[in-house]
Amino acid sequence: MGGKLSAHPSIGVHRRVFELPPAQVSAAENWVAFGSRDPRSAMRAASVCLVREDAAGVQTYLGYRPGDSPLGSVAFPGGSMEHEDGTDVRWFGPSLRVWARKLGILDQKMVRSYIICAIRELFEETGILLAGTDEQSVAEINDDQEWMSMRESIAGQDIGFSTFLARRGLGVRTDLLRPIAHWLSPNFALRRFDTWYFSAAVPQGQHASLLRSKGRWAAWLSAREVIGKRQSQWLGELVGQHDTVGLRLSQITTPAVELILERMAQANGAIAYLSRVRNLGLQHPNLLERDGRYLLEIVSSEDDADFTRRL
Repeated sequence: MGGKLSAHPSIGVHRRVFELPPAQVSAAENWVAFGSRDPRSAMRAASVCLVREDAAGVQTYLGYRPGDSPLGSVAFPGGSMEHEDGTDVRWFGPSLRVWARKLGILDQKMVRSYIICAIRELFEETGILLAGTDEQSVAEINDDQEWMSMRESIAGQDIGFSTFLARRGLGVRTDLLRPIAHWLSPNFALRRFDTWYFSAAVPQGQHASLLRSKGRWAAWLSAREVIGKRQSQWLGELVGQHDTVGLRLSQITTPAVELILERMAQANGAIAYLSRVRNLGLQHPNLLERDGRYLLEIVSSEDDADFTRRL
């Protein structure tokens, strides 16, 4: 199905409909069978979409997430917010006040937690560290094994991310992040995230790699190729996991990931993608039942160019 679009000219609204991943069907059935009720609380989360130039446009880094993750079985690096993400750290780039305006969040402590969560999760899952000793520098990887050990320690909460930064005299380079989307998991989901998505380029001298203890699959892929083949089982077969083989893009990821990939595929290179002005309004998928099938519906206003533009 891959995000079929329909329009309602009388009310200026566009709708996109996406297939529901098989692992979520049971939760959807229970939600419908027992009627509307209060959804489970959503955990706060952040995700970072890495981009780099490709001969065909934009490449991005996708990875496999086991356990029916609210971010999708195939998703961008990211994860849930931790208490330690609220710790004060050296800060380079726009002030918290500026970031609060960008995200539309009044609580500046919450803004800091989202941004630190994004930078920490990116480092844990890929080894890309958006940090430096000043506003112009970025950390360099001199020893891959030492870097991996640090990632493992932070992921296992043996050492706090703020402590890791302080010991190396590093501050977070928040100017290297671009906010691109805000999504809330559908109400029926058993695990729900309130997720801010950011994008970033890979700093010079760094490279992405799987976390040794948790990673199963990750790769740089052309966004245009992923979107161009989304009606096939190509990506699911490439990932090669029990819950991806034989499935289409919409069945192994979330509408958030698929729509972000669409926008990457439309961009004329990584720089153009990173510099694009975006609508950062909250997106919240609705559950639909149609002919015995469960679908996710995304509704957008007519003036949301990012949402309505077609490939």
